[in-house]
Amino acid sequence: MNNWLNKIRKGIGKKLAAVHRWNAWMVAFLAFSGLILPWGAWREILGAGRVWLKWLHVGVGLALLLPVLYYLLLAGKHWSLLKERPAQKWNVFIVLFMMAGWFLSGVVLWQFRAFGPAWSNPALIIHDVFTWIGLPYMIYHSITRTRWLKEPHRRSVRTGNQPKTELPTKATEPLYTRRAFIRSAIGLGFAVTLGPSFIKWVASSLSSGANVENLVQKDSNHLLPAPQPAVDSLPPIGGGSKGNFRIYTVTPIPSFDNSNWSFTVDGLVNQAMKWNWEEFVKLPRTVQVSDFHCVTGWSVYNNTWEGIPLKHFLDQAGIQSSAQTVKFYSGDGVYTDSLTMLQAQMEDIMIAVMLDGKPIPSDLGGPVRLVVPQMYTYKSVKWLNRIELIAEDHVGYWEERGYDKNAWLSGTKQS
Repeated sequence: MNNWLNKIRKGIGKKLAAVHRWNAWMVAFLAFSGLILPWGAWREILGAGRVWLKWLHVGVGLALLLPVLYYLLLAGKHWSLLKERPAQKWNVFIVLFMMAGWFLSGVVLWQFRAFGPAWSNPALIIHDVFTWIGLPYMIYHSITRTRWLKEPHRRSVRTGNQPKTELPTKATEPLYTRRAFIRSAIGLGFAVTLGPSFIKWVASSLSSGANVENLVQKDSNHLLPAPQPAVDSLPPIGGGSKGNFRIYTVTPIPSFDNSNWSFTVDGLVNQAMKWNWEEFVKLPRTVQVSDFHCVTGWSVYNNTWEGIPLKHFLDQAGIQSSAQTVKFYSGDGVYTDSLTMLQAQMEDIMIAVMLDGKPIPSDLGGPVRLVVPQMYTYKSVKWLNRIELIAEDHVGYWEERGYDKNAWLSGTKQS
């Protein structure tokens, strides 16, 4: 075993350089793809390619473990070379800790169905933290360490057959070299570029309930009269939403007023129905509390929704025997999804009008959105304005792009 390790560690300088180089390229790709994947504009541009990019992101993330494992084989010898360099030892600890945090949280997000929202929600936060804090540090580390390996007076190992040189004493080193200035400038650039985004993320993560309140205040919909909350909605019986919504959309967020909004139930029904806003807002509503789980890993808990049960619309319209699927249309003109007729009979599926006693803002899919609490929320169509009963199957927007047709949460009763 020792002979094998000694053989692996031979030429450690070149091998460390290779580890840093591969690590840098992998982290760069993960950073690029990780920043693109959540952006709504890129979701539409990439289309089905987004799913391929997601799986490539996962694959590279898993492959990132390989240079780490390879480094661990070199670590014994490398560590002995760093015995008089405590700062570099701490640097190794920090980098390995960040890599472990990235990897483990990424695995939980990748296998979100197995772990469920209780694990995936904190995993997403951890992944974000390591992105905003760790990414600049990792890039800085990879750049500087790769350059250091080319500088005999800076490195603790050699990359070739050059003769060993004495390390300069502290007295002979400039207090602040040109390279030190460049590295500091790189670090400052990352801080200036990413700092405001990180602060904004921290503020939104620590706030409680303010997120929905802010979205209501900047709501772009103008529909009158405003819906009046039921007794159970204000104050909300759920105590107010816990968590923060992340705004994802495949199109620009639409806005509506009384002149361009209507709601239709048609297709294979005994009686097609259509309402304008003034009529729709008068329909009797019920109140329910449920959690909201996104397939990307985040959740908002204890939402108090007020609206009309989907089952009420289906019963009122009358379901023809040939109807097999309930198709939902978004007012953005692009997004659709569906439920089987059996799934659509679940009692907690709601056509929601209010959230926590306030009209649903445009950013969250208002004035009316579908809420399917037992499924991940790509099934909960935003800006809902039409329900059609059809005889054939329907593959929704994200299902065409690789998502599972059945979006059941773990532990739910599946129909």
